[in-house]
Amino acid sequence: MTETYTCWKCGATLQDLLLPLPRHEECPNCHAQLHVCRMCTFFDTTQAQQCREPVADLVSDKQRANFCGYFQINPQAFTAAPDPAAESAKQLDALFGNESPTATAETQTAEDELRKQLDQMFKK
Repeated sequence: MTETYTCWKCGATLQDLLLPLPRHEECPNCHAQLHVCRMCTFFDTTQAQQCREPVADLVSDKQRANFCGYFQINPQAFTAAPDPAAESAKQLDALFGNESPTATAETQTAEDELRKQLDQMFKK
């Protein structure tokens, strides 16, 4: 059974992929280079040099093709980026007191208590 690979940048399915992956292979959809650290199973942002392979040479640009001999293609390389507009909307709602439908009772009571304290401080 063959694994289905997706582009690390756009998430497009990569069919007819030659393995081992040639250095200059590109995604047919977004034309991103594929022999990159972001497409490797060793890529890990929590590790030193963002690589779990301890003897691999430092690659400064993780999104450009490189000559790393430890490269192993990662079928789950694509991760959808969080929507910045939705995140900003949540932050604004929290800042200006607009209630979120997922607000818990504890959060609501803490907000009510703080609102009461502010009202007492700024009474005329």
